[in-house]
Amino acid sequence: MKDGFVFVDDLVPGIRWDAKYATWENFTGKPVDGYLANRIVGTRALCTALGRARDQAAALGFNLLVWDGYRPQRAVDCFLRWSQQPEDGRTKSRHYPNIDRAEMFERGYVAVKSGHSRGSTVDLTLYDLATNELVPMGGDHDLMDPVSHHGARGIAPAEARNRQNLRSIMETCGFSAYECEWWHYTLDDEPFPDTYFDFPIT
Repeated sequence: MKDGFVFVDDLVPGIRWDAKYATWENFTGKPVDGYLANRIVGTRALCTALGRARDQAAALGFNLLVWDGYRPQRAVDCFLRWSQQPEDGRTKSRHYPNIDRAEMFERGYVAVKSGHSRGSTVDLTLYDLATNELVPMGGDHDLMDPVSHHGARGIAPAEARNRQNLRSIMETCGFSAYECEWWHYTLDDEPFPDTYFDFPIT
């Protein structure tokens, strides 16, 4: 692993994770290039800020579950190749029901150069400490649709409050939201703002 990067769970005990791109449960329908272990990697600076976010969440009765952190550039390249392949329908209804694959890039849901590859961006949600259940957010991770945008219409008031709770926690701890994806946050003071890494997660 590159200097300055660590497994997030080593530095932020108590958080949960499910590295979706290391599994078959993602929009490509199979494990993605560069994800050889179901672990979340990030910069040390990211972990420090996530530790603060964990504590802020706990004060509200929640904890964090992280779906993605550092993303190798080879994974992004894999997404691009996948988007150019014929549609097989296996993941469309769950992840991109109202657009074509190629439109993921045009609409800003997937980028040719991803902030994740700089190591200080995370995809995450909240779970309830009392029940251990994920809180309802009005849509799943990587649902590429306007309903995933901050301020989206058509979600329940409780779901909107949960999104706002997550946003408040993350912004208080030094992250910025991405308006198209309620789960996506980038550290404001990221240590590698201009570097896109490609080492695998092993």
